[in-house]
Amino acid sequence: MKKKKILFVCLGNICRSPSAEAVFKGLLENIGEKDRFYIDSAGTDDWHKGEPADKRMQKHAVKRGYRLTSISRPFETEDFDKFDMIIAMDFENMVELKRRARNESDLDKLYMMTDFSRKFGYGEVPDPYFGGDDGFELVLDLLEDASAGLFDFVNGKKKTENNQ
Repeated sequence: MKKKKILFVCLGNICRSPSAEAVFKGLLENIGEKDRFYIDSAGTDDWHKGEPADKRMQKHAVKRGYRLTSISRPFETEDFDKFDMIIAMDFENMVELKRRARNESDLDKLYMMTDFSRKFGYGEVPDPYFGGDDGFELVLDLLEDASAGLFDFVNGKKKTENNQ
């Protein structure tokens, strides 16, 4: 069976996208579906290339049982060829991904993480980098909720409000 390949993208790839990667992998592990997927994360900028996730993000993730093990890497145009879905954390990064898209096929792979939210009404996953503890907790709340919705969407169980 061909694996579904999903890439999560934020700006620096040290807070939101590595957290989305860890949360979604955690969900897949818990339900015995990890072998059906290939999950990665990237940033639209290369400021933090080669660095681990932000220590504060790691601290909050560990409290919920997630380990952020990915190393920051920049998004590359070739990622459009490697992944089935490319999921942006916020509007700014979605605009950048659309700018880098080469054709309609690339554009069809783009989604917002909040497209898959079930109980939260946020339009994007806010960047917690310059805030306090509450921001990191909010990111994890949003990602846990949206990850469950994403899994259902990938399996055709439920359409998202924004992707009908």
